[in-house]
Amino acid sequence: MKKIIIITVTAISLVLFKGINSNVSAQYDAMFTQYMFNEMFINPAYAGYKDALSITALHRQQWVNFEGRPITTSITVHSPLYKGSMGLGLSYLNEKIGVLNRNLIYVSYAYRAKVSEKGRLCFGVMGGIHIQNEKLGELAVTDPDDPYFSANSENVITPNFGFGILYHTDKFYVGLSIPRLIDDNVTMGSYGSVIKNISFKPKSFHYYLTVGRAFEINEAFTLKPQLMLKAVINSPVQFDVNLNALIKKRLWLGVSYRSLADISGIVGVYVVPQFMISYSYDYSLSKINKVSSGSHEIALSYLFAYKGKKIANPRYF
Repeated sequence: MKKIIIITVTAISLVLFKGINSNVSAQYDAMFTQYMFNEMFINPAYAGYKDALSITALHRQQWVNFEGRPITTSITVHSPLYKGSMGLGLSYLNEKIGVLNRNLIYVSYAYRAKVSEKGRLCFGVMGGIHIQNEKLGELAVTDPDDPYFSANSENVITPNFGFGILYHTDKFYVGLSIPRLIDDNVTMGSYGSVIKNISFKPKSFHYYLTVGRAFEINEAFTLKPQLMLKAVINSPVQFDVNLNALIKKRLWLGVSYRSLADISGIVGVYVVPQFMISYSYDYSLSKINKVSSGSHEIALSYLFAYKGKKIANPRYF
């Protein structure tokens, strides 16, 4: 059964990822180095995966010292329901890029079918809203009477939806998702006015394929390789590949590579079995490293066990 599921997901992925290169623009998705601790934001089928009430907060300071750099904060909460056969989650993300301020709020639902003694096949959907505005009045302009920069834009609220599938055991997972189906382009007009262009464009979909496996070398040492592929039709495929090592079930050490962009180091520690804190540093491989000292990211994760259930220690994913 496990092999059939993996082959099926891989086949679907190859079809979706086929023919991806050229120059069509698409909607923008936030980027995290420690995506493995925040996967519900890119795949709603992940809701309820940890068999406990899970809360994760992640903050990223990208391209430090670069003016107008992205600053991103994400908070996710999710839990299993009905003896683990369902999952429910809530995601919030705030991102600031220059004068742009974005807030994304999503509710996720997953149906989790037990397909073997250790494996579950999960199907997830997510829906929510995007709220954004631009503080144009804070810009220093050469012409203070320019109507396009004379006032901050109004708040723009647009809906969005997504879906995903996930197969997992305690030590392996593979998932495929499209977290945002709506292309919500916003054009700024004069005196803070906005023009919304909301459309359903398959060419703008972001496809995510994630896969990971934990290898227990011995009682004190576990290796965990993971891969994430992100693709948009008519654009180059991007990938994140990382290798983490868990030492004595307490300390995570890892390295990560993002295609043609960054190389990263990751360190994390289980303060107690249900609470983990981790940090990552990205060194840019592009020319931006001449004006930036790198990117910093910190993640906090806490699990609340339900009565009569123990928290698995460690949680590999």
